[in-house]
Amino acid sequence: MSLKPGFSKFQIHPNIIRQLFFLCLLIFLGMIILKELYFMVGAFLGAVTLYVILMYPMKYLVIIKHWPAWISALSLMVLSLVIMVIPLIYMTSVAVNKVMPIVENPTIINDVFDKVHTYLMTNYQLDILNAENVQKISGQVVPIAQKTLGGTFSVLGNMFLMYLVLYFMLVQTRLLEKWLRRNVPFKTANVKKIITDIRNLVYSNALGIPIVAVIQGIVGTIGYWLFGVEEFILMGILTAISSVIPIVGTLVIYLPLAIFQFVVGGSFEGIGVAMWGFIVIGSVDNIARFLVQKKLADVHPLITLLGVILGINLFGFIGVIFGPLLLSVFFILSHIYVDEFGSVDANKPDMIKPMDNC
Repeated sequence: MSLKPGFSKFQIHPNIIRQLFFLCLLIFLGMIILKELYFMVGAFLGAVTLYVILMYPMKYLVIIKHWPAWISALSLMVLSLVIMVIPLIYMTSVAVNKVMPIVENPTIINDVFDKVHTYLMTNYQLDILNAENVQKISGQVVPIAQKTLGGTFSVLGNMFLMYLVLYFMLVQTRLLEKWLRRNVPFKTANVKKIITDIRNLVYSNALGIPIVAVIQGIVGTIGYWLFGVEEFILMGILTAISSVIPIVGTLVIYLPLAIFQFVVGGSFEGIGVAMWGFIVIGSVDNIARFLVQKKLADVHPLITLLGVILGINLFGFIGVIFGPLLLSVFFILSHIYVDEFGSVDANKPDMIKPMDNC
């Protein structure tokens, strides 16, 4: 390596020092901005998700129909509000109003467990739901429910910010896409791959998962109503929510509910809920996922499970959509990084060679 006059091999080149200083300054300012605007992360992710869904309709209205950009954006925002956001708010409000008293007063859960425990001990001598086990279950379930519901209120409060960001993203779609292509520090092929993969993931998480969840929730609600479940609407909503959990899915709702109905209602009600869950809800789950998600991104179940946990911890209830999306994007970017910088290809230009002229 040749050196400029006055430089020894042990000295750091001024260009490297300037670059490191600039990167440190950017990271420092970025951390300050992220810390102060962290409350907007959920709103920003929601805006990006809706932007990906509404991007092509926006281009159709502006380019094909020659609508003004601001009218197109407002029209699509209102449509998304009516079709997606308002139903989600309604389901959330019902779940919160029903579940919050139970979360605030865990003795209600303990009373239910006591009834089931007494029934199992009297008829089958099974000491499964004793006081110690119930205390362990409550200690795990209640904090998760409190975090989920608490995050839900912050999401509802960020709704205005989400649509404000979405409006500018839709109105300035072309500028946004040009900026991304010009400033993302990857090869053109990898930039296209990132855009395609993220679009597919958004469709899978923001459209595929909710559609399957709504179908299962409706089917579950019908069955719970038929077999005399008192809070059949709430149980239907919880069934829809639990459908995002890989492997077990809706089983975590209808199986305990079947046991409870068996205890307080009778064998017909309990067996009816169990059979409806195993046969009808289970079949609908398989059919709906096959029909809806076969054309969408194939997300690994483990990523979905870990993503749901991550999302709920960060954003509350709405995190069941954003969590798997964030985790999937992380793995996509990791793969792109390895492709860009992880190996040295003889056919690629050597990134170190320009330093030989220092």
